[in-house]
Amino acid sequence: MKVEGVRLIIGILLMAGMLYIGLSSPLKEWAQIPTAISMFQGEDLELTHSNQLQAKLNNNGESILKQKDSHTIETVASGNDQLMLQVGGFPVKATSVQILPERKVIAGGQSIGVKLNTKGVLVVGHHLVKTSTGETSPGETAGIEVGDMITKINGIPIQKMSQVSKVVQQAGEEEKNLEIELKRNQQPIVRTLHPIKSKGDDAYRMGLFIRDSAAGVGTMTFYDPLSKKFGALGHVISDSDTHKPIMVHDGEVLRSSVTSIEKGSHGDPGEKLASFSKDREILGSISKNSSFGIFGTLTKADLKNNVMDQELPIALSSQIKEGPAKILTVVSGEKVEEFDIEIVNAVPQKQPATKGLVLKVTDPKLLEATGGIVQGMSGSPIIQDGKLVGAVTHVFVNDPTSGYGCHIGWMLEEAGVMDIPQQAKAS
Repeated sequence: MKVEGVRLIIGILLMAGMLYIGLSSPLKEWAQIPTAISMFQGEDLELTHSNQLQAKLNNNGESILKQKDSHTIETVASGNDQLMLQVGGFPVKATSVQILPERKVIAGGQSIGVKLNTKGVLVVGHHLVKTSTGETSPGETAGIEVGDMITKINGIPIQKMSQVSKVVQQAGEEEKNLEIELKRNQQPIVRTLHPIKSKGDDAYRMGLFIRDSAAGVGTMTFYDPLSKKFGALGHVISDSDTHKPIMVHDGEVLRSSVTSIEKGSHGDPGEKLASFSKDREILGSISKNSSFGIFGTLTKADLKNNVMDQELPIALSSQIKEGPAKILTVVSGEKVEEFDIEIVNAVPQKQPATKGLVLKVTDPKLLEATGGIVQGMSGSPIIQDGKLVGAVTHVFVNDPTSGYGCHIGWMLEEAGVMDIPQQAKAS
């Protein structure tokens, strides 16, 4: 009995050792699974370790575990929050799983006119006021700088240039100072200004050049068919004089038509020349001007490019690859066309940044028409493998055939179409 007992113990130990040896490899493999796995757009995710084990999570958040050897591995729990694996009834690894809801948008490519109204009136320069005793600029003397945004004068909210002259004239006639509330680099500042009478026309002046609106042309990037939210341009709109971003109160996007092209060349990026369409059809309203473009809501129910009007899935930065792609843009009239480009470099980004893609135009027709990337092409959507991946943003001044693009994910966040969790950004 003692011998048999010893043999039994030895047999158990041998079996345990064999079991450990057999399972140690896959256990170690699964121990290497990251604690956070990001899922994009409802696509299947496959995790493969040493070609032995494979986990798969489908669109419904249900996990399916496939085994490729004799070990017994099974799924215990699954869902959008956690995936837990068991070996022989014992838990092996629990991983956090985050699935982004599948979201599709419609690519643009249309030429658009942009009209922006500022939050207040923008100071774009100083000028000297002629008086009986000489010339001076009250605004410059008061310490008001180019780029400042005047929001209130004597407690009165200021939105239009037409409001300013009445307040200034009244203060001058009453020989009172003006209390100017303004924003400088987003910070509130108050300055005191004494208006003076201009010699010859008897009008009181501040000695400031001001502006309350801006206009230009660009390209529509995308719109969301559900919310009607859109994104365009791919870069911020800055004032032509101050070169500072315009703080938007509101604005409009209108249909526009490309009338001619100034081809780009070495040292000269070229430009699309366009005009608002004759009917000045308003396509939507603008609510935001950020480093990734302009954003707002379409008022036109159905905006088509007649090239690629179906809903497209989006690709985040980690899914974009170097190689062939296409852009949608207009080079004549209002006709959207598809052109070949090459994604030379795609940089996965953990934080929002405007220059995530390096592009090169390869399409002979586009090179003949424009020389490459020109001003006004900003916002042209970039399509790769049937997915919207980004937007054209900048041209290389010394090489107009090449330029930068931004990842579409950052534009979608700015538009409020989808929120990209930190895990997805970092993947």
